[in-house]
Amino acid sequence: MSGFKTVFKRELKSYFATPVAYVFLVCFLFFSGYLTFRQGFFLMRQADMRLFFGNIPLLFIFVAPSISMRLFSEEFKSGSFELLLTLPITVSAAVLGKFFAAWTFVATALLLTFPMPLTVAYLGNPDVGLIFSGYFASILLSGACLAIGIFFSSLSKNQVISFILAVICCAFFIYSGMPTAQTYLSSILPIPLSESAASLNFLDNFMPLVKGMASLGSVLYFVIVIAAWLYACCLVVEARRNG
Repeated sequence: MSGFKTVFKRELKSYFATPVAYVFLVCFLFFSGYLTFRQGFFLMRQADMRLFFGNIPLLFIFVAPSISMRLFSEEFKSGSFELLLTLPITVSAAVLGKFFAAWTFVATALLLTFPMPLTVAYLGNPDVGLIFSGYFASILLSGACLAIGIFFSSLSKNQVISFILAVICCAFFIYSGMPTAQTYLSSILPIPLSESAASLNFLDNFMPLVKGMASLGSVLYFVIVIAAWLYACCLVVEARRNG
């Protein structure tokens, strides 16, 4: 698509053009390690990364919106969006370029957690396949959360509003399958609707991948979720462009 590579390089470069990206990486690495060791990593006496990957969904509820909230909100507020679209760049190329740049940045943050699997390997004999499966699941989950975040970024010029809406939506999709969430949803929604909402939660597809029970259905689920939110974002951006 025309302009995809241009937007991708521009956005990815912008992440590392300021100290903010490095501060974010340090914070992400700190909290991912802190939450893991705080929950008794050494007390488990097992060489695996279940605690680490178990905390990833909670981190992404805040990490993905904080990265994606500026992608379009900043463009709309500064007026650079109109300038961007005067170039030979399609709306879909702009959306995909921004999304994949953000996804690459998050994937980089995940890869920088390599001391964790090295620590696990030092302490025991972990299942390498499970570690790779956990990272693969984390990358898919981050893509889904980022797609939600970029959609809400396209709705408002205010980054704070985009962030809050994305956090709420990500939290819903991650925890809607939990018993307490199901009980609350069934109290405010018709049972068929609450059950449908619960069935869409991310954890039911994320945790099997983390446990090594990889299935084409779980992978396709995340691919469809990402595609659906990006398509919705394209519609919103196109409407703003024509409006």
